[in-house]
Order: sequence, then C-alpha cells, then structure tokens
Amino acid sequence: MTPHRIAIPITTTDNALPPEYATPGAAGMDVRSIEDVTLHPGERKAVRTGLSVAIPPGFELQARPRSGLALRHGLGLVNSPGTIDSDFRGEIRIILINWGSEIVELKSGERIAQLVLCPVVHCDWVLVQDLDSTERNQGGFGSTGTQ
Repeated sequence: MTPHRIAIPITTTDNALPPEYATPGAAGMDVRSIEDVTLHPGERKAVRTGLSVAIPPGFELQARPRSGLALRHGLGLVNSPGTIDSDFRGEIRIILINWGSEIVELKSGERIAQLVLCPVVHCDWVLVQDLDSTERNQGGFGSTGTQ
C-alpha cells in the first residue's frame, strides 16, 4: 500500500535541502543541519535547518532523533518528539543534546534528525464526578510488572 501524500509549502535559506525520505518505506524525512556544530557531553544546541514550512491545519510535524546518531554518538533530541505546529512559520531548528561522553562534531549538510507528518485531533474535556473503573485502575509506574 502506498502512503498517503500531501503537498506542503516550504522555503529554504542558506542552501538548505528540503527533507527527504531515505527509502520508500521510511516514515520520517531526514533533515540536515546548515551549520557546523560542536556538542560537548551534556551540551544542547538549537541547530539551524534553513527550512520554514506551512503545515496544513489538522497536522503537525514531529522532529525525532536519528537512531544511528543516538547509537554511535549518544545524540538525542531534548524534547523528543518535538512538535512543529501548523501555525508556526519560522525556521525549523532541531534541539540536539549530547548524552554521550565524547565531543561530537557535525558538519553542515549532515542529517541530524527526522521529521514525521502526523494528524492532530483536538478534544473537548467533559467534567465528570467519577471515571469508569478498569482492571488497572490507579496502578501506576511498574504496576503491570515486567514479564
């Protein structure tokens, strides 16, 4: 089955490349840095992509880490997934953090994250006196066991 496609307006600056799917089955589009970045252990930076988009109402873009960077260098996204709202028109920046123990150097043009287009559903809250009962009820962290 072919994934549903939607056209999204995009502008680029500083020779930025639009996000790209690496394979036909990829859920996320790779996004690249437009600047050289050095991240010391524990350091975080908002890395420029040179991309601005007009996401249609009813959708969001989620910024997610790249698994290879996480495994090899301990790089992640501080707010993962990071939400890019449909009414935001500024430059997309990726908030990277170095969770590893070594300094990481990234060059301009390197793939630093992936973007996934997701539908958004708004809800209306209904104030009630009590909630329905479930098997788990108020069982919290670890209440369902590990096996």
